[in-house]
Amino acid sequence: MTELHFFEKNAPILLSEIVETLGAHCAEGAVNDQMISDIAPISEAQSGQITFLDNPKYVEDLAQTSATAVLCSKRYVTKVPEGVIALEVKNPYQAFAQLSSLFYPQAMAPLPFFGDEGGISQAAHIHPTACIEEGVTIEPGASIGAGVEIGSGSVIGVNAVIGQGVRVGRSCHIGANVVLQHSLVGDYVILHPGVCSGQDGFGFAMSPMGHSKVPQIGRVIIQDHVEIGANTTIDRGANKDTVIGEGTKIDNQVQIGHNVEIGRHCVIVSQVGISGSSVLEDFVAIGGQAGVAGHIRIGMGAQIAAVSVAKDDLPAGGRYGGVPAKPVRQWFREMAALKKLTEKE
Repeated sequence: MTELHFFEKNAPILLSEIVETLGAHCAEGAVNDQMISDIAPISEAQSGQITFLDNPKYVEDLAQTSATAVLCSKRYVTKVPEGVIALEVKNPYQAFAQLSSLFYPQAMAPLPFFGDEGGISQAAHIHPTACIEEGVTIEPGASIGAGVEIGSGSVIGVNAVIGQGVRVGRSCHIGANVVLQHSLVGDYVILHPGVCSGQDGFGFAMSPMGHSKVPQIGRVIIQDHVEIGANTTIDRGANKDTVIGEGTKIDNQVQIGHNVEIGRHCVIVSQVGISGSSVLEDFVAIGGQAGVAGHIRIGMGAQIAAVSVAKDDLPAGGRYGGVPAKPVRQWFREMAALKKLTEKE
């Protein structure tokens, strides 16, 4: 990766300033006034660059790195090769993320499609009753409906559709082709291209004579500092609101059903499906392609492994996996027993 032309890079930073900013520890006298020009992966870093080690799979790369400095935990300090400065931090990945944002602040949110021109494009369609604060950017092809409210500093991307009565807070980024209906969006929210929020929930009263549509009269509430990945869909509530809690991060292609309540600072990885009226308490983490059945509760801090199915309530703080999801130790024992049985054949 020799040419980074999509994002502007800030000026080089003194290594001593990096140490102070990150609260890193290093050997006495190891840090001088040399400049760090960039960040880089551990296998590609060169002199003048800084890297990090967090995953033990890359310990072998550490021995070969040409970086000037490496962020690592205490357990790897002695493995840092001679001539490379070890900067000890509690969480190397988090420290590297903080440092990356200093070098590449533009990359903290999607870049506007039309650069830094800002303002409201004449090719956007804006209803005269929409209320748009100063400093909003609306790009070509965007459609802003009746009674919409958009806060200052927000960006509405190309061909995004903001439906009647929707409210978007301040300093949000609504990506290209996003569709918002019946939704209230907080501040500092990022919706990546293709997100659809507020469409009908999947609600039908089934009978032998056919299936009657149940009106979906709730909303979607997306609280502050939420980030939602491309092509994720969030159904509005049937008779109450679908809620995405503050600070929650949702990956691409996730489906969230009607009346779902997701707590604060949850992490939901790609292709997860969450059925209607389920509740995820704060800090729940769900791995990719997992499923959550309807009308169940996942306790605070619970973790569900990828490709698992939660069909019943799961207590707080546990780690679960399998189909149906169960405590991971039990799941591992069952898998080991099954392997032994098949080996006997």
